[in-house]
Amino acid sequence: MTSDSAKTRIMLVDDSAIVRGFIARILNTEDNIEVVASVSNGQQAVENITKYNPDIVILDIEMPIMDGITALPKLLEASPKTKIIMCSTLTTRNAEITMKAFKLGATECIAKPTSSADLQGGGDFKDTLLRLVHSLGPVKARTTPIENSSAPQTAKLALHATSDFKLNTDPGAYKGKPSIIAIGSSTGGPQALFEVLKSFTDFDVPIVITQHMPPTFTAILAQHINKQTGLPSDEGADGVTLESGKVYVAPGGKHMKLMREGVNTVIRLDDGPQENFCKPSVDPMFRSLLKIYGNKMLGVILTGMGHDGLPSCKDLVAAGGRVIAQDEATSVVWGMPGAVATNNLCAAVLPLNDIGPWVRKAMMKV
Repeated sequence: MTSDSAKTRIMLVDDSAIVRGFIARILNTEDNIEVVASVSNGQQAVENITKYNPDIVILDIEMPIMDGITALPKLLEASPKTKIIMCSTLTTRNAEITMKAFKLGATECIAKPTSSADLQGGGDFKDTLLRLVHSLGPVKARTTPIENSSAPQTAKLALHATSDFKLNTDPGAYKGKPSIIAIGSSTGGPQALFEVLKSFTDFDVPIVITQHMPPTFTAILAQHINKQTGLPSDEGADGVTLESGKVYVAPGGKHMKLMREGVNTVIRLDDGPQENFCKPSVDPMFRSLLKIYGNKMLGVILTGMGHDGLPSCKDLVAAGGRVIAQDEATSVVWGMPGAVATNNLCAAVLPLNDIGPWVRKAMMKV
């Protein structure tokens, strides 16, 4: 048994009692998670946030009396350390609102369960929710032996993050200008991407991104990258030829792979199974790029749960390429970047604000 003081405390905020009950049943299967409050609108959440002191709030967007986007800054003002997960239906409107929520301080978004498989306790929703809650839980909750948890192995790996690592100083590693920049990110990724990409103006190589997000949301993310950084940015589409200086975001629900066709590098979307519990996954994209660009590919791993990207980064470094990662202090979750760092694969492990300038300096080399 896990003591109450060692449990991750959750507040559920949704106008649907059915959805709240469904999510609560999933969370209550875990010994180290406790649903401490379940309310039907944002106003009730704001009024009760200090009473229940949750570690995580799972917040609906569309609710009567006070919606999620109105409640979000009020919740964070009252409880700054609480992590907010937006729970949204997969519509363009809600994707736009969720992007606004990230700017206001939301940590992550999750697609609201709608399919019969999800609502019956199957489907991907349960695994996604538990991985996310375990990765965002406070340190006190991580004292519970994770072997007793039913959370998938990716979530368990995230709990073992450690700051002990060595940089990869292989003298044979490629140190010239990259021919392509490939980025992997997950939890906390949108805001991290906006910060990093603002340094990428006037680059004469393509930039490809796998950010773990649901369908619809990745198209909106690409639009916001363009708005916030000025870089031309699109959601990746099958058959599109990569252009220098342009950003391509892997579409939610598909793996984005790259293939050489003549002198061009072309996007090929793959509807195969998940990798590392993710679709899109970083590894298929990185593996396909390594076949084309070899050690002239630069891999960048930003904040995110799990270890997606680790196997392909091992291959990249073995081929003489470079990987850099976001540091633990500035990561929302030091899972993905922690995995590559603690496997001693990184040429640099940097605070978020230093990653863009590091890449820009690398682009100036010949």
